[in-house]
Amino acid sequence: MGSYRMCLCFTRKFKVTEAEPPSFVKDSFSLYSQDGSSMSPSELRLFLQEVQGWQGSDSDALSILDQFLRQRHHHFPRFTRTPPTLTLDDFHHLLFSPDFNPPIESQVHQDMRSPLSHYFIFTGHNSYLTGNQLSSDCSDVPIIKALQRGVRVIELDIWPNPSKDDIHVLHGRTLTTPVELVKCLRSIKEYAFHASPYPVIITLEDHLTADLQEKVAQMLTQTFGDLLYYPEAELKEFPSPEELKYRVLISTKPPKEYLEAKNGKPDSSLSQKGKDSDEDVWGREPTSAITADSTDQREGEKVDGETNETNEDDAEERDECETELCLPGGPIYKRLITIHAGKPKGGLEMALKVEVDKVRRLSLSEQELKKAAESHSIEIVRFTQKNFLRIYPKGTRFNSSNYKPLVGWLHGAQMVAFNMQGYGRYLWLMHGMFRANGGCGYIKKPDLLMNVGPDGNVFDPKAKYLVKKTLKVTVYMGDGWHLDFKQTHFDLYSPPDFYTRVGIAGVPADTLTKETKKIEDNWTPVWNEVFTFPLTVPELALLRVEVHEYDMTEKDDFAGQTCLPVWELKQGIRAVPLFDRKGDKMDSVRLLMRFEFV
Repeated sequence: MGSYRMCLCFTRKFKVTEAEPPSFVKDSFSLYSQDGSSMSPSELRLFLQEVQGWQGSDSDALSILDQFLRQRHHHFPRFTRTPPTLTLDDFHHLLFSPDFNPPIESQVHQDMRSPLSHYFIFTGHNSYLTGNQLSSDCSDVPIIKALQRGVRVIELDIWPNPSKDDIHVLHGRTLTTPVELVKCLRSIKEYAFHASPYPVIITLEDHLTADLQEKVAQMLTQTFGDLLYYPEAELKEFPSPEELKYRVLISTKPPKEYLEAKNGKPDSSLSQKGKDSDEDVWGREPTSAITADSTDQREGEKVDGETNETNEDDAEERDECETELCLPGGPIYKRLITIHAGKPKGGLEMALKVEVDKVRRLSLSEQELKKAAESHSIEIVRFTQKNFLRIYPKGTRFNSSNYKPLVGWLHGAQMVAFNMQGYGRYLWLMHGMFRANGGCGYIKKPDLLMNVGPDGNVFDPKAKYLVKKTLKVTVYMGDGWHLDFKQTHFDLYSPPDFYTRVGIAGVPADTLTKETKKIEDNWTPVWNEVFTFPLTVPELALLRVEVHEYDMTEKDDFAGQTCLPVWELKQGIRAVPLFDRKGDKMDSVRLLMRFEFV
């Protein structure tokens, strides 16, 4: 008898019906539809202008309506209705369509004619690794995936092969299996501009002899040809992304004497053992959010007899060659370097010195940045107004995890380098940041980071500021899980109990997390809850959204996430698509939300 009841319960509760328009959609439709049963192009135009902040004519609204009806009803003839109109159900689907009603702009819209240093750039770290930093395979596949996602900076560690006559890409002094440099370069050429026309920068961690450096120069010129950009003389100011469309740039330290290793001595700045202590304010990562290699956290483990706490930028610590003639193949290789890297001797003050007739790239580990920001935050901002600052993960992140990117962005760092295979909340923030400006991989830094006051003052990341604007977020409802997941994915015997977490990532004063109530036993939950977020620096704030399924006995199940740049949010009622743990867009799952600035 008990079995029979369970079967009845199972059948009853798993019946999934398409979500009908909720009350707030019905109210909007009634308000803008004169007859209450259909919405004309002019009525749609009025709704779009008054609620969505849209600027367009009746003919523009007619075009939107016509395109939508054709897509929704497939073979919809143009003038079945004269003129075509929306029913309540059509209106609901229009609002819930990310194609017709997205939360942010999908096209490049920022000024792209300023120097490269005026932009945040989508930057990868050890772009060739498929998994952890110690023993995963090196391959061109993650490079291709990164470029397809819009990453604009690809990092390659280049080493001599065992016979010293060719170049391998691998993570040095680890068990990672190598891949040939030329294979990586060819893949970069093939996929460089699939996602964006703006320049790709290849950062080389160079561990080569002079003759192999010359071979790299030949590979670069033969592979990229006219795509390769390099100036006739050392730059005094970087060109703009617009000038460098469909070009490839090289960034590394100019040639120097070849050093085999540092006698196995780890860099003192990276000799910090123990687990990462930067857990996100949102708590532990959702189940399985970390890459499968995350269990391989062999911190302090010895690889080939060496303690694997090498500074990934040790090549940049070496003395720079003072003359082009110091190495046989130096001048040819050096001439291809557009963005010169290096850490000048003399400590932090010299490293952050801004030179009138020279621009360069400085690299700091996440710990070095944190330490420098304590005493030199303003100097860092001033440095990044003209020069590049690249931040990279600390050496103990063997599992390819990532760090808080906001620290770098708040100081104007253009290249916040991330492990693109290190799935988790920090990578979601990175994905969200670079959805801005049409996803082209270059985001113009806000004026507050570029302005210089009459007294020479620049933005102080440590200062506290007044609230500049308040973001009001309404979480209406969600839909699509029943299409993308099996009926038993969340619960064996009942529909899921969804709730949504909404928050801000930004300066410490703006960081906040809120949560809706749980809607029990419903595949199409309607929350209809409002949250407000006072923002002191909205120009650098990201809206974080996660949906989870409540589980009374175990850890809550992950049901989707997204992150959106606050400064790009379109006002009004918007369809917000959700993404999976790896940052890939889910086919059907989306939320209906409203964004207002008050």
